[in-house]
Amino acid sequence: MLDHIFINTPDVEASIEFYSMVLSPLNIHYVLKYDGADGPKGHPDLFGFGSNGRVYFWLREGRSSPETVHIGFIAKSVNEVDAFHRAAMAAGAKEIEPAGARLHYDPKYYAAKIKDPNGYSIEAVYKSWQHEVSYD
Repeated sequence: MLDHIFINTPDVEASIEFYSMVLSPLNIHYVLKYDGADGPKGHPDLFGFGSNGRVYFWLREGRSSPETVHIGFIAKSVNEVDAFHRAAMAAGAKEIEPAGARLHYDPKYYAAKIKDPNGYSIEAVYKSWQHEVSYD
């Protein structure tokens, strides 16, 4: 299951308008802007869409191209993030960020980020607050 995905767009406002219309029938709505200045150096501003209390589809300003995709997969625990990182390293991935807390996002955001052999940015993310509620 995916946690989040970013895509680039050269016109953020037009894309927000477009996706607001297109995703509305799916009950997915524009939720918030994340100010990149709150993140690590060089972090872009992000414009997020989501549903059911989750924001998972993000736009960021930039040239549209497949090379700009970032994919975050949901992990069910810190141990799963650590295991993802170990397996990725054993499989020949390049480390972007080791497993650990991402305090610039939230104290309970724990992740590991790697680059796959094709150069895609892949992240495993455990956000404990998202696992406190059962949907079964």
